[in-house]
Amino acid sequence: MRQFAGTAAATQTRSPDVRQRFEFDYALDTDRSLGRAGGKGALGPVCYDGPDIWRTWDTPAGEATLRITRAGHVAEVCAWGQGAQAAMSGVPALLGSHDDPAALVPHDAVVAEWMHRWPARRLTATGTIWEHVIPTVCGQKVPGLNAKRSWQGILRRWGRTPPGPAPEWLRLPPSADLVASLAYHEFHRFDVERRRAEAIIECARRASTLERLARCAAETARERLQGVRGIGPWTASIVTLLCHGDPDAVIVGDYQIPSYVSWHFAGERRGDDARMLELLEPYRGQRARVQSLAKSAGPPPRHGPRLSLQDLQGR
Repeated sequence: MRQFAGTAAATQTRSPDVRQRFEFDYALDTDRSLGRAGGKGALGPVCYDGPDIWRTWDTPAGEATLRITRAGHVAEVCAWGQGAQAAMSGVPALLGSHDDPAALVPHDAVVAEWMHRWPARRLTATGTIWEHVIPTVCGQKVPGLNAKRSWQGILRRWGRTPPGPAPEWLRLPPSADLVASLAYHEFHRFDVERRRAEAIIECARRASTLERLARCAAETARERLQGVRGIGPWTASIVTLLCHGDPDAVIVGDYQIPSYVSWHFAGERRGDDARMLELLEPYRGQRARVQSLAKSAGPPPRHGPRLSLQDLQGR
């Protein structure tokens, strides 16, 4: 990857503080490059506007807004705010430069067919922890639509306006200091009960410590995140998947994913975490990527004959 840097002093509000051109040795994903990095729903720290990705960021140097315009192997990036230069340094990992989709080698016909149907997407790595905590905790043990409504409500109430000419629906997540000062019942209006609210508040109180986990190995970060009350394996895996771009951040404790995996690999409509991990063991190191492919392939049917293993291998 080559970088072509240039800076410009902001003489007007809409003039970028920093501009930079990045050239990659792979074609940039023209669709949802940042995956789940924005949380649930369009309202949040990531939004898409044609060829542009808008991204807000809390950096150690201050708040920042990025506009990333992709074309082929090139990304033209403008940044605003005190943290503009710091945010710019995170763009390569944000667009997957750390990741190698070719590391996923199919060991069976099922994964081979998935890889043919859905070419591997590079994983994003945001390098931050706190921004992923609230939307992920909102998703604990509730349907996705409920989690989306909760997260968007929290952003409307406590989210911050980012620097620069960002779209009006782009918001910085609530600051950890603000969230740490809240009472759990203030989350009730967003259908977040006491258990999840207290987990969010506890993470906010420990945000500076948790943020340092971004510099640890993903496995270490997952383990230490689970030391926070209200954070279990499911939440810790999703946060490290987004922060570190870890292709082996296998998600356990999910209501649906084990059945997706057990159906597509073994023709079994119902699966649990133990069965899922057994089936994914040949893909250790890439299990999160295989889980994502299984979700793309869809859930097991509610009714109908069970597919034979021969049927599965021939798909």
